[in-house]
Amino acid sequence: MNALFLTFVFPLLGFLILSFGRNRLSENVSAVVGVGAMGLSALSALWVGIDFLQNPPAKGVYTQELWTWINAAGFMPRFVLHLDGLSLTMLGVITGVGFFIHLFASWYMRGEEGYERFFSYMNLFVASMLFLVLGDNLLFLYLGWEGVGLCSFLLIGFYYKNPANGLAARKAFVVTRVGDTFMAIGLFILFREFNTLSIQEILTLAPQQFTSGDPVMSLVALLLLGGAVGKSAQLPLQTWLPDAMAGPTPVSALIHAATMVTAGVYLIARTHGVFLLAPDVLHLVGMVGAVTLLMAGFTALMQTDIKRILAYSTMSQIGYMFLALGAGAWGAAVFHLMTHAFFKALLFLSAGSVIIATHHEQDIFKMGGLWKKIPLVYACFIVGGAALVAVPFVTVGFYSKDEILWQAYANGKDLFFYAGLLGAFLTAIYTTRLIVIAFHGEAKTEAHAPHGLAHHLPLLVLLVLSTAVGALIHPPLAGVLPETVPVRGEEMKHTIEFITIGVAFAGIALAVLLFGGQRRLISAVAQSGPGRLVGGLWKNAWGFDWLYDLLFVKPFMWLVRVNARDWADAGIGVLPWLTREGHRLLAKTQSGKLRWYAATMAIGLVAVVAGFALV
Repeated sequence: MNALFLTFVFPLLGFLILSFGRNRLSENVSAVVGVGAMGLSALSALWVGIDFLQNPPAKGVYTQELWTWINAAGFMPRFVLHLDGLSLTMLGVITGVGFFIHLFASWYMRGEEGYERFFSYMNLFVASMLFLVLGDNLLFLYLGWEGVGLCSFLLIGFYYKNPANGLAARKAFVVTRVGDTFMAIGLFILFREFNTLSIQEILTLAPQQFTSGDPVMSLVALLLLGGAVGKSAQLPLQTWLPDAMAGPTPVSALIHAATMVTAGVYLIARTHGVFLLAPDVLHLVGMVGAVTLLMAGFTALMQTDIKRILAYSTMSQIGYMFLALGAGAWGAAVFHLMTHAFFKALLFLSAGSVIIATHHEQDIFKMGGLWKKIPLVYACFIVGGAALVAVPFVTVGFYSKDEILWQAYANGKDLFFYAGLLGAFLTAIYTTRLIVIAFHGEAKTEAHAPHGLAHHLPLLVLLVLSTAVGALIHPPLAGVLPETVPVRGEEMKHTIEFITIGVAFAGIALAVLLFGGQRRLISAVAQSGPGRLVGGLWKNAWGFDWLYDLLFVKPFMWLVRVNARDWADAGIGVLPWLTREGHRLLAKTQSGKLRWYAATMAIGLVAVVAGFALV
């Protein structure tokens, strides 16, 4: 376990080598450095994980102090790594899935301008995420939190020559900063109350100093929730995530599957002691997740871009995790976080293969008949889509999603349970719709099958992990997260399981009926008056972008125009004006005439002598 620090040292070294070697390294060298750094990080994590599980430390926690970061008036946050079952789970997901995404990217990004720049950003992104999940104190965690925000801006706007990509990157940065500001205020309050930012000390002191429902803890939990919804793209700060598709597809896989969007789930799980003292806010966590998963599910039904469908799917699945946290199903939330990383990374990388195979086409209605031309990618979509839908017993998604729904029901959270069922039904419809339209029916575009080890290996490994095999990897969370006592017995568990299975298959059957063949029925509904109204609302993501533009962007731009020449600017402008005019006057004295220079020297000498004489 002493090698824990190497998990982030290797990506940092990769970032430094690629940054300083920019424009001087070949694509092969850049790939070796970028992918190799991630491979070494994953091997370090595997070594540490095996040692942790075979030789459990005292109390199930291992800490590694690196150095003291700040020492000012008793405020001494340190760089200390904290390894327990929760951070080990995140460590495995980030480095393991992250490595295969990097390997796939070495194939996907070939020939792109800025190849080494891309991998330098990717390595820094992973290092920042590891800071976030391994940090022993909230300041260290916040450093990683802001690091992934910066890297997401750089990666989403990687194709910066296209203005739309720059706008998408800026949108992601600004929207997530709103949540980060709330989180920072929450950290200030925690430090004021406990005189420390150590997570374990806060979790110990909080129940000693505060009772359940205390306004201070409720406020802190609400502020932390603000940070979580920003990073995890939950209502009301969800608008940045679909636009993040402007980045390269491996970036989408990394952000949406293994790293950034799961940070909010991790934050709430890590600070669970605070949320347990704020039951109303914890219930709000579940409500936010339930509403987000339904809104994103309906929106995904109307999307035509293959990556945007998966983006809204991610938003919906993160909603499931928030719902689980709010329902008290802490372990199930983290389990679904892990399984989601497997099948969503598989789906995004497969979507990248489709895009390359179809010559950068992303509209599913311009594809069709792809199953014959790219059979491996089709198999990946079938398995990944089945895991997303939670096809029973054979897919990894079934085990985690079923656990969430069962615990929501067992804990008496009926509203969350029914929202989860409806979300599962919507997921089955839009996932089957994507596969039926893109891979079946009449071929509308030429396609060629991608090849190469860097393409095949990540897909095959993630395909296996997306089956029931992935469910054998269960997070070691015993003693790390609270275990809730169900208010309902086990007698309904199999009934709930059958209901979940029935809902998933009903959604698949309905999607095949509506979107298979000529699609006359769904076309007629879509062309009707109510169909156009509802379809337009869902296609535009319930109008949140329009609303925020009306409430925030336009008023801000109006203020900018009104204050374009305000008194402050005018006042500050006096200084450069005086400087320019003084320069203009003094410049006239430089005439180049010897008599003028002699005269000015004489006048100056007389003035100096007169001055001394007067004194």
